[in-house]
Amino acid sequence: MKIHEKYINRCIQLAKNGLVAAMPNPSVGAVIVFENKIIGEGYTSPYGGNHAEVNAINSVSDKTLLPKSTIYVSLEPCSHFGKTPPCCDLIIKHKIPNVVVGTLDTNIKVAGNGIKRLLDAGANVIVGVLEKECKASNKRFFTFHEKKRPYIILKWAESIDGLIAPILRQAQEDKKERKPVWITNSYSRQLVHKWRSEEQSILVGTQTVIDDNPKLDVRDWTGKNPTRIVLDQNNRISKESVIFDNYAKTLLIDSKIINFSKNIAAQIVKYLFESNIQSVIIEGGSRTLQTFIDANLWDEARVFKGQVQFKEGTKAPTFKENLKSSTKIIDDELLIYSNDD
Repeated sequence: MKIHEKYINRCIQLAKNGLVAAMPNPSVGAVIVFENKIIGEGYTSPYGGNHAEVNAINSVSDKTLLPKSTIYVSLEPCSHFGKTPPCCDLIIKHKIPNVVVGTLDTNIKVAGNGIKRLLDAGANVIVGVLEKECKASNKRFFTFHEKKRPYIILKWAESIDGLIAPILRQAQEDKKERKPVWITNSYSRQLVHKWRSEEQSILVGTQTVIDDNPKLDVRDWTGKNPTRIVLDQNNRISKESVIFDNYAKTLLIDSKIINFSKNIAAQIVKYLFESNIQSVIIEGGSRTLQTFIDANLWDEARVFKGQVQFKEGTKAPTFKENLKSSTKIIDDELLIYSNDD
């Protein structure tokens, strides 16, 4: 079993390479082994392209070895026609006799059918190797299909005295300037841009846009800008705001889309699910973040604690803490919390 874990772990490593581009598909890693040597490997291509198994098989230079090999995959091979043909059919076609699978695919289109097809074709199939780790590698995909909502990450930065913003800046108001007040250092801000590149969307409330006029992009990192989602119940946001610059896609959620008088968070995640958005990072403001916390609609929270002190201002959100990790970034502290409810 340890040897199986070795190669499934390699599959998980490979899958990370296709994580963002593959969405809304899961990113899968595949490794083909002959006599304890890797002869082929691959991961999921950008959405609409080849799946991991196809890329792994294509990478094998001597295809005559396939009928004597084992293929390892982090997720159950698909059994249906989508953008590409079923991967289990390709495995069967090349007569690969042994298949080791990290975890089952809970998507209703697959859900064990891939395993059944392989077994019916006479393959030796092992399922459940590093299952927990394989599920974690596609946590967005599993959350989307099992909970019928996107994977939700809460993110904010707070001052040393527990505030996320100072009181209204009069000088800024007088000059009609709209820009953020930074709490964290440049390294922490760059990390946030990396995170943005890893998610399908980013969401903020009305007041955040009015006060800060944020870009909500990945300018300090290399990657694709997430879809910007902005709450604006009464169309208070100026059309001159950066979010309307067409640099990245923007979705506006107003009173025509949801009823702001009740269950706001639940309605938002339903709208995002119906829009086929698998992940969202919620960056503010405090009221919007608290709305999701109170509705218990979040999966992890990433909280920066900076060294600035405001004395007066907007309090940081409050929630039941389940600290997962703590990391120092120069003089900032990054706290990661998980929601196990």
